[in-house]
Parts: sequence; C-alpha cells; structure tokens
Amino acid sequence: MNIKKILNPVDGSDHSIRSTQYAIELAKLLDANIILMHCHARFPIVLSEPYFQQAINEISKGSEELVAPFIELLEKGAVEFDVRILEGAPGNKIPEVARIEEIDLIVMGSRGVTDFTGLLLGSVAHQVLNKSDCPVFITKG
Repeated sequence: MNIKKILNPVDGSDHSIRSTQYAIELAKLLDANIILMHCHARFPIVLSEPYFQQAINEISKGSEELVAPFIELLEKGAVEFDVRILEGAPGNKIPEVARIEEIDLIVMGSRGVTDFTGLLLGSVAHQVLNKSDCPVFITKG
C-alpha cells in the first residue's frame, strides 16, 4: 500500500479539526502530502451587479476564514499541503476531487457542522463512502 496523497475535506466543525490532526499524523508516518479541501455553498445566480460580486466576495471571505485555522494546524504539523476551495455539494465534490487528484486516502470527520443529519454517520461522510474509489478514513469526535 503506497499512500502519498491524502485528501482532508473540512467544514469548520470539531470533527474536521480532529480529522486534520489525524491526516497530519498519517502524512508524517507515510511521508504523504495533504490536500485540504473545503466546499462552500453555490454562488447565487439570480443577483445582479453589484450584489452578485458582493455575494461572491462574502462567500469567498467566509471560506478563507474557515480554512485559516486548518492551514495553521498543517503548518505547525510541518507537512506538505495544498488547499482547494470549491463551490458545490461536498458529498459529490469530495469523490470527484479524489478521482481528479488521484488521491490515495480520504481522511474526514464522521459528522460535520450539522450533527442533526444522518443517524449513525453524517450524510456527507455516508455519500463519500459510497461514491469514492479510494479508501476513506472516518474520524470520530
């Protein structure tokens, strides 16, 4: 088993912080690179200028603020990493990015920001497990 690229999708939740900590430890053990990934909501298509650009700016700023603590964790962990911020549903985007980037392992939290969705496993984690071609490491708590 040769794991050199780890995808770590995050949503700002405590579960995401824990998954990033696991991804860092795995990356160190395996001498692997991490791709930190965040999916934000779709940009609104019904707004006209200048409101459309304002909405884009606000969503982009929110995403950058959300990933900042994760970038700090990765920098402190002294691992090689890249960041991807994408628009769209994470349950679809994560497996898509894993295929495009030729990811060897996805490391993600069992639940995201909303603990309400999904009974035993968060709905995004469940979708990723079903749609991904590579192994998925689900962290808890």
